[in-house]
Amino acid sequence: MRAYVLTGFGGPEKLEYRSEVPDPVPGPGEVRISVAAAALNNTDIWTREGAYGAETDGQAQTGWRREPLKFPRIQGADVVGRVDRVGPGVAESRVGQRVIVDPMLYSGGERELVTTDYLGSERDGGFAELATVPEGNAHPIDSPLADAELATFPTAYTTAQRMLNRAAVSAGETLLVTGASGGVGSALVQLGAARGARVVAVAGTGKEERARTLGAVATVSRDSRDLAGDAARAAGPVDVVADVVGGPLFAALLAALGPLGRYVVAGAMAGPTVETDLRTVYLKQIQLIGSSFGTHQDFADVVQAVGSGSVEPLLAGTYPLRDLPRAQADFVRKDFFGKLVVLPGTGKESDPR
Repeated sequence: MRAYVLTGFGGPEKLEYRSEVPDPVPGPGEVRISVAAAALNNTDIWTREGAYGAETDGQAQTGWRREPLKFPRIQGADVVGRVDRVGPGVAESRVGQRVIVDPMLYSGGERELVTTDYLGSERDGGFAELATVPEGNAHPIDSPLADAELATFPTAYTTAQRMLNRAAVSAGETLLVTGASGGVGSALVQLGAARGARVVAVAGTGKEERARTLGAVATVSRDSRDLAGDAARAAGPVDVVADVVGGPLFAALLAALGPLGRYVVAGAMAGPTVETDLRTVYLKQIQLIGSSFGTHQDFADVVQAVGSGSVEPLLAGTYPLRDLPRAQADFVRKDFFGKLVVLPGTGKESDPR
């Protein structure tokens, strides 16, 4: 099969296109998928760069579990396609099913989310013509949406769903979302609004109106010199901050929270090391909540939301498999709103927008 293989930690030069990778064979309880579409995520970039660090050495090159990775590795967590072969113990009736894949590979409870395998990291993923996953991770889906549109949902929306659940966001609360033009941020806007929260989106210039169409009641510029003040003027005291940016914004985000506010974080695109005044945390009785990938139930809830049409796919552009390095370069520039998707089964593409 054709695949893009990550040969080690580093830059785009570590991505190698290969046209004769052995076809994967599904093991017991597994299905093999003919991949139609696979979306890009921040995890792809951070994993390629080994940017997660280790608990004892923040500069160590590791995968998302903060452990060494085995190379070569095929990345790509957000897979949509059709089952073309099944392993022992799986009904032949699954062959031909259109599926969307839950990228979290664990079999126990929520505590396993800290140590679970992730498709495209600890196991080969979807930047290839074929991929294998446990049968339970391949969810049948009947949807009028295109394969590329469906591929925008798995990681971003499940991560967002997990963040909202961890912070117990409820109707009537004010939710401040950072990175609102990105995959997780735009999912937070939609899923938060669907819960009845009053969403305030932090977005870049030219992306504010799009955030409003997704459900934000107000927007704040990510370049604001007074983010807390602007948020308060836009929507009053903030109950919950859902942050995927981190970096220099951290102190301002805590300042934006009202008494008993909750801050939930699932990313650090602007930098993992932050500074703040702890008095802000304890005097306002703020909760600091970590979150990463979602549970199998979170994923199932997202699939249900997709089926009901309560969330919108935000497809910004598509690329043929051979152009994965260009797709990653465009992804890093962030000059788009939504998700970029690779199409392993076609040579077609569309420009990011």
